[in-house]
Amino acid sequence: MPTPIFLSLIIPAHNEERRLPPTLTAVNAYLETGRGKGLAVRRGMLEAKGQYRFICDADLSMPIEEVAKFLPPALDSYGVAIGSREAPGARRYNEPAYRHIQGRVFSNLVKKFALPGFEDTQCGFKMFSAGAAQDIFRVQRFNGMSFDVEALYIAHRRGYKIVEVPIDWYYRSESRVHPILDPLRMLKDILVIRSNWSKGLYVEKR
Repeated sequence: MPTPIFLSLIIPAHNEERRLPPTLTAVNAYLETGRGKGLAVRRGMLEAKGQYRFICDADLSMPIEEVAKFLPPALDSYGVAIGSREAPGARRYNEPAYRHIQGRVFSNLVKKFALPGFEDTQCGFKMFSAGAAQDIFRVQRFNGMSFDVEALYIAHRRGYKIVEVPIDWYYRSESRVHPILDPLRMLKDILVIRSNWSKGLYVEKR
């Protein structure tokens, strides 16, 4: 039986080509603050049956053929594998310099305050082993943009082996990252994640 749709938005429009883009941007921003990507990934990870479970951005900025780099025989015996645009051998295509700088700001915030030693935790392509996925996503809590940092933080603190996989990555211009507000939100979320861990909120309820 298909999962019932929680909410549908109908926006009647006639000759509204100038008003619609900011309207749709605002609608998407609002929806993403509630039942967002983190919730969808969490549900997918827990319902999946594969031995390996892959998070994949819809824009396929990493060509799907690159998935082979995350699987045996190329790679094995890990809990989490992160697609990396910074690891030796990675290649970026068509990325403006300002977007690369924005990405490094995010990555350095995460590296300093949550996940030391990892260079590109924000890449949207990540593989989890079945055991790690079940263990991590049963307790992961964030529904919004920081869900993947939270999942990696839990994996790191629980001792899972995390590896970075160099990938080919193509810049897509549709990104909605805000250069000031989003790094501030990320820092706030990291502090919440650290606080949640210290409070024992990532211990699974029996």
